[in-house]
Amino acid sequence: MLHELGVRMDRGEWIVGRVSTGDFVALPDVGMRALRLLQDGLPTGETQRRLRQETGCKLDIDSFVRQLADAGLVAAVDGRPVPTPDPPRPTFPRLRPESVRWTLHPALHVCVVALIAVGVILLVRQPALLPDWRALLWSPSGAAVLFTRIAIGWLMLFIHEMAHLVTARAAGVPGRVTFGTRLQFLAVQTDVSAIWLAPRRVRLTVYLSGMAVDIALCAICVILSVLTGPHPAYSIALLTGMVVLATQACVFMRTDLYFVLQDLTGCRNMYGDVIAYARHGLTRLLGRRRPGPIPQVSRRERRWLVVYAMVLVGGTIACLGVFATITLPVTVTLVVRSAQTLISPSGPSETLDAVVVLTILATTQILWLRAWWRRHGRRLRRRTGDAGV
Repeated sequence: MLHELGVRMDRGEWIVGRVSTGDFVALPDVGMRALRLLQDGLPTGETQRRLRQETGCKLDIDSFVRQLADAGLVAAVDGRPVPTPDPPRPTFPRLRPESVRWTLHPALHVCVVALIAVGVILLVRQPALLPDWRALLWSPSGAAVLFTRIAIGWLMLFIHEMAHLVTARAAGVPGRVTFGTRLQFLAVQTDVSAIWLAPRRVRLTVYLSGMAVDIALCAICVILSVLTGPHPAYSIALLTGMVVLATQACVFMRTDLYFVLQDLTGCRNMYGDVIAYARHGLTRLLGRRRPGPIPQVSRRERRWLVVYAMVLVGGTIACLGVFATITLPVTVTLVVRSAQTLISPSGPSETLDAVVVLTILATTQILWLRAWWRRHGRRLRRRTGDAGV
């Protein structure tokens, strides 16, 4: 017995999966026919016989069912329930698809493009509206500068992720917003895996909705600067939006543009496939007897994986280099200065400033460690246990 499944044809393969969990597999025609026979209630033996009679293919149905079970698509085998994790609770479950269906309407997209166009035209005509990095240092208080940047940054981040969540919910996909890590960065991410079943236009809308909102917010800041005059909040929001948009080009960290690229190239899991190939090659290089399996991909996908592998390696090295040469020294300097202020305080305002700086930095690192452990902790415990045996 299979769970309730959705199906979509994509590039000669069938995408089959559960919307509630985001678990999907890609099947050829013969696999899809076997799935249909199993859905009709045929036993595995009869399914294998019927499939060979219809197609001439001898498919190991028992192995096929095990693979479907591993993917989380099988509810029961011979009347015995297959243990599967419960679907994750969606973020804002009361948000109904029919309430936000308008976010997928082309008229809204035209309005967003028009708003962005107005902002771009104003910037072209008045380049002085574009602030430089000094606008971030709007106050002599380091705590005030950090707090303002964090408040505006998290507000824009919330709007960005809500754009993904709302457009995905409009397409009938639950969606879930969680903390995550991308190399040394703490990230907020929206899981919209089940969008695989939606048409391409809807998928691309969901992937690009966050960036569209970011650019629209930048355009609004430019327009407000023209209408009401310059303001530090406008400058900080505009610079924050520009930085966020620049980071989206770092597809080696699986940003929004990564999913757009993956969809347009027809690759199923660019990051995962490259990592699997790397692990396979590394285990062979180290002389292990049983290297891990490598993904079965088409020649076209393999070419794209080679390109992405080069981007992944180069981008990761560059990103870690920036962390080692810029981010880490700046953070250490802030910590040392604040600690020195607390050890020999010169006044209440300086002490409060130091406490705020240390609190902000410590909170960020704790959130990063928690998100990293949630993602990698189980694998690390398993490897540690294997090493102990």
